[in-house]
Amino acid sequence: MSGPSASSSSLEAKPLRPAASAAKAREPLNVLIVGVGGQGVIMVSKALAWLAQSKGYEVKQSEVHGMAKRGGTVFSHVRFGPQVWSPTIPKGEADILVALEWAEGLRWLPYLKPGSGIFICDTKRIVPPFACLNRQPGARLRYSRETPAEVKAHVAEGYAIDATQMAAELGNERAANVVLIGALSTALDFPAEDWEKALSSFVPKKTIQVNLDAFRLGRSWIADARRGATAAEQAPLAPMPERSDAPYSVRLEITPQWCKSCDICVKLCPERCLRLNAERVAELAQPEKCTGCRLCELLCPDFAIRVHLDRPVVDATAAQGARL
Repeated sequence: MSGPSASSSSLEAKPLRPAASAAKAREPLNVLIVGVGGQGVIMVSKALAWLAQSKGYEVKQSEVHGMAKRGGTVFSHVRFGPQVWSPTIPKGEADILVALEWAEGLRWLPYLKPGSGIFICDTKRIVPPFACLNRQPGARLRYSRETPAEVKAHVAEGYAIDATQMAAELGNERAANVVLIGALSTALDFPAEDWEKALSSFVPKKTIQVNLDAFRLGRSWIADARRGATAAEQAPLAPMPERSDAPYSVRLEITPQWCKSCDICVKLCPERCLRLNAERVAELAQPEKCTGCRLCELLCPDFAIRVHLDRPVVDATAAQGARL
């Protein structure tokens, strides 16, 4: 994939401007990275902090993740410059807001500097558990439905990128955060080769190449956006699972090598459908009780569970006969 995904869009047609020249900045440069537990927010912030420090800047970093592995909010403040006094970014002072999840990006918009702040956001939508209180078929998920086009009016410059899909096409969905690092890198005055060196130090050794590919893909996406190759009016979000009254059967896809036996899914399953087997890998023990609420998928910190709602294929001839 050499250019922007068809499902990605620029919130502004104008080129992405550097938030500030890191070599000339008098005030600290403020970068706020936000997302959901398991997405790699901390890795993004540590890579940026390491790179800024390697260039001789004073760096302050503050992060909060707490219960993030259970689907909670994660955010990290990174400030660097000739002199930095505080590790936290005041509201309205973030030069760049990087969001790995759409609703989290909207939640932190008040921290973006009005008039000049840059908003870079994955269109990934992770529906939190409290959106699934009604687990019955047909229940509507409660989640922010603002589109990139609607957000445009509230930011000086912004980019909505389907980074998760782009990373998946590279073969590793978890590299979505590195796609966003690639986009972020175009707004800072650090050479691409230095970013790649930083990434190689922080990602698992076996994933270095796919992460470098993801980084370059994020940079090329911005380059295409500068040329107007992404249509702002399309502005779609990544698909969000919807519920309907149509009959379905639930099928759980569990990747054993990803399961870490944390049993979060087992303990928090509302219907008590899951268990750890003899190998301490999660499995669906009572499929007849599963409602397909997807809480196990949403809370799994290792992305080991995928819930599929399989709907029966209706024979067109039989259906026509029934109508007659």
